[in-house]
Parts: sequence; structure tokens; C-alpha cells
Amino acid sequence: MPFALILLLVNATLIIHAAKTGRFWPWAYVVLLLPGFGALGYIVVELVPAWMGSVHGQQTRKQLSRSFNPLKHYRQLADQLEVADTIASRAALADECLDLGKFAEAKGHYEHILAQPLGDDPIYCVRKARAEFGLDRPHDAVATLDDLRRRWPDYQSAEAHLLYARALEAGGRSQEALDEYRALSAYYPGAEPRVRYGLLLNLLGRRDEARTLFADVVKQLRRAPKHVRKLQGEWIAIAERESRA
Repeated sequence: MPFALILLLVNATLIIHAAKTGRFWPWAYVVLLLPGFGALGYIVVELVPAWMGSVHGQQTRKQLSRSFNPLKHYRQLADQLEVADTIASRAALADECLDLGKFAEAKGHYEHILAQPLGDDPIYCVRKARAEFGLDRPHDAVATLDDLRRRWPDYQSAEAHLLYARALEAGGRSQEALDEYRALSAYYPGAEPRVRYGLLLNLLGRRDEARTLFADVVKQLRRAPKHVRKLQGEWIAIAERESRA
């Protein structure tokens, strides 16, 4: 395709975008009167900042930042904690530790928070359990989540429930894990519990049950909207593979 035609299509697209978003004046004229440079200016001045300010843009920027300097944000949060040791600053550092796989440090921070009068909150119990699971201490994670259930019987969290089921499985309590995966499958907004349930059935030698479950997961997700299939891509792939095994 000739360069002039490509430039024409780009300019037309940007002018339409400018018109739809209330930027027609002066950008339509800039794009038209300065071929190439006008389009570049519109992208740099208008589109890039708007995109970087979006949720997706912020997530991408954060991922890129971590790729080039994974400890930068961690150091900033550690410095903030030294300046002001508050629950908020310590929780932010602990969450960053979880993301970086610094599970021992994360666990210590969450235990410190939970010992504070204003830190007695179930979310910190859940995150402490995540750190314990990351440390390959599933029994401790189960104990932490059991304690959470005793202290906050009305607390509901699908992610905490899934973590509990996975910790039971990792701790060798297979039948209890199956029960939890089955219960999760009834309300969890995704296929992960059902797929993990099927994988555990396979490990226990119940292959026919597992194959039927995987086939059902694949059938349901194939009918789901495109964005759902994209989000559930990992679990669809596992289900498809296991349904043919």
C-alpha cells in the first residue's frame, strides 16, 4: 500500500476521532495542514496522555516500570514506611511484597498490622494466608483462614475461598479440597475452581468424572462472550487439553 494512502487513512481516522471527542478545533486543521507531523502531534499530545490515564494504561505503565526496574516501587514504599509507619503505608509495602514474591517479608508486615488495634481486619488475614501459601506453608494458610472464619463469620470472599481450597489440596486434604472446589463452582465468577476440581479428580484416579467436567467447562465457555473467553483463556486451554486426554 502506497505511503500516501496510509497517511491519508491515518489522518482521516484521527480527524474522525478528534470530531467525536470534541477536539476538532484545532486538531483537524493541524492534521490536514501538517501531514505526518500533525498526526504525530495529535497522538503525542492527546491520545497518549489519555491512554496512559486510563485504567488499562496505568496498568500497562506499571507493568513496564516493573519490567525495567522491579524494585523501584518497593524501595519507594519502604522509604515511605520509614517516614510514617501507618497501617496504610505498611499494607502498601506488604502488597508490593506479595506481587514481588517476597512472601516472608509480606507475612511479617501483615502480622504487624493485625496486631494493631485498627488493623484487625479480615482482608489482612487473607493476605497473610496468601503469603503463607507463597512460602509453601499450606497448613499455616489453612489455619489463618480458619481463624478468619471464626473471628469474622459473616465475611465473604471468593478469592479467599479459592485460596482455602488450594491450601487444603496442597496440604494433602484432597476430599476437603474437592468439597470446597465444588462449593466454589456454584458462585465463583470464572472457571478456575471447576478446572482445579477436575485436575484434582484426575490426580485421585477419577478420570471419567474429570473428563466429563472438562468437556462441560469447554462447552459453556465456547458460548461465552469474546471478552469472557479472553479472560478465561488459561482455563479454557487446560480444560480443552484435559477433555481430550
